[in-house]
Amino acid sequence: MEHRSEATAGDPLGRLDDPDYPALTMSQAAELLGVQAAFLRSLDGSGVLHPHRSQGGHRRYSRQQLVLAARVRVLLDDGHSLASAEVIVGLQDELASARADLDRLQGGAQEP
Repeated sequence: MEHRSEATAGDPLGRLDDPDYPALTMSQAAELLGVQAAFLRSLDGSGVLHPHRSQGGHRRYSRQQLVLAARVRVLLDDGHSLASAEVIVGLQDELASARADLDRLQGGAQEP
């Protein structure tokens, strides 16, 4: 299954700016995060991350997935279990979304 967003389907260079494009191999992702590949495999196995698979079955990671992995890693380093880290990240994302909605609604209410 090939990953193509509508915005980048006709523009190969546009993929460079697509945070969801699975451009990084496991070793590249692990190096960027400063973790072992086993950490990324564990996030995949537990369902926290869902990396794209190449035709050969190799994991490919997007920048967005690396951000999530880094957030989970910080929580694990702080002593949280993987299950609680996943819940915390989910709640943080829900809170950020709710705040963005509130800001948008308050901004819209101030306009004439």
